[in-house]
Amino acid sequence: MYRLALPITLAVILMDQGTKFWAEQALADGQRIPVIGDFLSFVLVYNPGAAFSFGTGNTWLFTIFSIVVISAISYVLKECRSRAWGITLAVILGGAAGNFIDRIFRDPSVGQGHVVDFINYNGWFVGNIADIALVLGVVALIIIELRGIPFGGVEQRAEDEPENVEE
Repeated sequence: MYRLALPITLAVILMDQGTKFWAEQALADGQRIPVIGDFLSFVLVYNPGAAFSFGTGNTWLFTIFSIVVISAISYVLKECRSRAWGITLAVILGGAAGNFIDRIFRDPSVGQGHVVDFINYNGWFVGNIADIALVLGVVALIIIELRGIPFGGVEQRAEDEPENVEE
């Protein structure tokens, strides 16, 4: 599944980091760019916490949590035989890695870096491409689970199983 997951993960990371680079260049002067009126706009924010700036004083915990998530998904992908699960886990992995890169390489220090957020959703919260990947990935996981798609690949139905033939 790595052959499928790796390019997807890398694409999410590149989109995330590329758009963050753009945001820092285009919005550094405090500029706000409306996209859909006030409902959706671009504005640069450095977030030391998690979603909705939760836990701003515990950035290092989010760094550790990211390491655990990235490691667990990377390990689990070795056993994955389902295309749906593989794609979904790759998207989540890319999102987790995108924000992890910020926490490692951005100010104020290694492991406590602030995540670059720039997509303003009507003032409710400001996010980034990694956040979008994480949310879409979790929603997809819920759908996959509700549909009963097996992690190990195509599930064999009872009527498809070979009959025991005694000799």
